[in-house]
Amino acid sequence: MPDHARPLNLRGRQAAAAMRQAITTLELCPDLVLVSTARRTRETLAALEPWPHDPKITETDDLYLASVAALMDALREVGDGVRSVMLVGHNPGLHELALTLLGADSGHAARLSGSDARRLMDGYPSGALAEFALSSAWSGLAPGGAKLVRFLCPRDLPPI
Repeated sequence: MPDHARPLNLRGRQAAAAMRQAITTLELCPDLVLVSTARRTRETLAALEPWPHDPKITETDDLYLASVAALMDALREVGDGVRSVMLVGHNPGLHELALTLLGADSGHAARLSGSDARRLMDGYPSGALAEFALSSAWSGLAPGGAKLVRFLCPRDLPPI
């Protein structure tokens, strides 16, 4: 089976269910969801629904195995009226994006303090959620331009 058509496995479905509970508890609800067209990412998104309000959902081939540069470009294209965005994509791009937003490779040591940042530096497991607060408009997003709010991994959450 081609990778793009691969379904979410049992562990992925369990991780998505646990993450949905955490997202609900934290009252997180994106205005916009950018999701890869891969079957497993669309299944992950379906497992996170329903939302308290209906976010705009944009499926795009450009997010399938996207590089950090492509992910940054996708975020820079978000309209400045959009308050929050969720990316549902793939590694290693998502991990590299998180490190880039932190400025991990450019010496922004203040952003790397805290256990969540140190754990994120070590890896970005499937099903993880990294929440960032931006210091600029989407169009001005740059390396080191965000602060990590939280980093949740499915293994951190109680099983559903």
